[in-house]
Amino acid sequence: MKDVFVTDSIRYVGVDDRTIDLFESQYKVPNGVSYNSYVILDDKVAVMDTVDRRATEAWLEKLEGALQGRRPDYLVVHHMEPDHAANIQTLAERYPSMQIVGNAKTFTMMQRFFTFDLSGRTVEVKEGSTLSLGSHTLTFVMAPMVHWPEAMVSYESSEKILFSADGFGKFGALDADEPWEDEARRYYLNIVGKYGAQVQALLKKAAALDIAMICPLHGPVLKENLGHYIGLYDKWSRYEPEIEGVFLAYASIHGNTAQAARFMAGELERRGVPVKCVDVCRADMAQCVADAFTYSRMICAASSYDGGLFPPMEDFLHHLRAKTYRNRKAAIVENGTWAPSAGKVMGEILGAMKDVAICEKQVTIPSAVKVPTEAALRELLDALLAM
Repeated sequence: MKDVFVTDSIRYVGVDDRTIDLFESQYKVPNGVSYNSYVILDDKVAVMDTVDRRATEAWLEKLEGALQGRRPDYLVVHHMEPDHAANIQTLAERYPSMQIVGNAKTFTMMQRFFTFDLSGRTVEVKEGSTLSLGSHTLTFVMAPMVHWPEAMVSYESSEKILFSADGFGKFGALDADEPWEDEARRYYLNIVGKYGAQVQALLKKAAALDIAMICPLHGPVLKENLGHYIGLYDKWSRYEPEIEGVFLAYASIHGNTAQAARFMAGELERRGVPVKCVDVCRADMAQCVADAFTYSRMICAASSYDGGLFPPMEDFLHHLRAKTYRNRKAAIVENGTWAPSAGKVMGEILGAMKDVAICEKQVTIPSAVKVPTEAALRELLDALLAM
């Protein structure tokens, strides 16, 4: 695992998990994930979150090495999701004098997850509460629904560090050689993306802080160019596209709808319009969601099926709706040898999304793509790009 240096007095004790295949049992993580935990060594010692139970032994070994015989005075719990909180009881039983820091909702959840007695062991904090460790002082900022109701972050003022909970996290182990933006985008839009208003509220609070470093619960510690990362979070949480272009999602049974999608992608490329064409039957669903949010426009092309919509496209659109897809322009292409029905269903799902404008021009492919179909698809592109 890659060595992580935070500061002389704040140690990284997180663990990479390269054996996990699905994060939250639904998101593919080909490069694994990191469970981040930190220790602040001062007059008082504070452990900042635990890790997933998959990494218990490795984490305890790293933690003991960082403590060098000292005993923690506090365990700060920013987020109760089990990938960060699974070892609260383990640590509480190992260090019976250690106090646990959280907010009122934290402790309500804690009693539901664990069986140990919290009596006399809790330090309850709220918005603006502080905790002095000596030369280090933590100020707590509530972050409800980013992305659980008890979530909070903390700011250490002497070294200007934001402990950001799941904020600014990403998929991938720390030694994964990949751009931060790609897996951070996929992580944010699928896990936190529904809660843009709450992220905006947290960003407004963070804007008042002098932040030199961000320590998230997944992914690398961010030390440079923080404006870039904060700017992306601001854009994502405002539901603003990153690229003025077209995400072309298709679901094809026998290849004809796929042919239409590739034809449209080629036309867009010839016009100099950025386009990404994806088969939602085979692509990673979480990546499809992230791609849809990345572009300003979307074309959904799908076959009719059992009097409705081919299920892979229906699944994709329901994922988008669940993540509050909005502020986009969309066009619909359906295929049907008899009784075409896909367009109606796609229109109903997209129409239920906030601020999604649907192109009035819709194309029905009567089975195979022929010259008249190509002309109609060109007209659809004209109409979509003119919106």
